[in-house]
Amino acid sequence: MGENVSVEEILEFAIAREIEANQFYMTLARQAENPAMLRVFEDFAEEELEHKAKLELEAMKEGIVMLPVEKVSDFKITDYMSNVELSADMDYKDVLILAMDKEKRSLRLYVDLATIVEDANSRETLLSLAVEEAKHHARFEIEYDEIVLKGR
Repeated sequence: MGENVSVEEILEFAIAREIEANQFYMTLARQAENPAMLRVFEDFAEEELEHKAKLELEAMKEGIVMLPVEKVSDFKITDYMSNVELSADMDYKDVLILAMDKEKRSLRLYVDLATIVEDANSRETLLSLAVEEAKHHARFEIEYDEIVLKGR
């Protein structure tokens, strides 16, 4: 069963995830040796701040009930948290795996939220965020395939 969380807590969690993702990608950008991936990490860091702004806008809208209270209690925040953190001893393959995991969890978060929102505009915003996270995940899968599987 889920945790007893409020709509505010869910939005705060999602916003915090976007801030964390921005910091994660900025850290990767500082460590990147490949100029192309440096740009990817910087772009993703910027996009995560745009996602945060979209979520903050949703939170500020008055009169919109993002989630019905009875469905919020079934929402388990820990399902969307990664159990692995970035560390200095990770190699590039491990970093890519971690990035894919984080993006997949964010994608799932937004899809799950979109299935329980009542407002159509909020649902559209959440689904657009899910699409962005899916694009990020795909980009890291491509890089993983190129670097790890093809041995580039």
